[in-house]
Amino acid sequence: MAAAAGSGAPREEEGPGGDAAAPQPQAPTSVPGARLSRLPLARVKALVKADPDVTLAGQEAIFILARAAELFVETIAKDAYCCAQQGKRKTLQRRDLDNAIEAVDEFAFLEEAVLGIEPRTSGLLSMRSTI
Repeated sequence: MAAAAGSGAPREEEGPGGDAAAPQPQAPTSVPGARLSRLPLARVKALVKADPDVTLAGQEAIFILARAAELFVETIAKDAYCCAQQGKRKTLQRRDLDNAIEAVDEFAFLEEAVLGIEPRTSGLLSMRSTI
């Protein structure tokens, strides 16, 4: 609702349906300690360096890769959560990820990599089994 004139209170503008307009997102400020990436950049850099085809990777490239990975995880998690909600559950399970991969065309590249892997039944893999 609009504030009375002269009250000094900020006025909310109404949209075409009479509803208050949604607040505009703010650009991140340079607050000390604020993180632009939720993934540790040192780990992302270590993963990039593990590729034998990569010789140099700048900080901007590492940041972009970290941000892309965050967006990917967020997207697939949201789609998997929708699959869980269809099953009237709030907890994600492996089958929800499998269903999301099968249902969304953008995740088709994961079908061979993920759907062919059997889920682990024991908590941790033993190192002895790989030696």
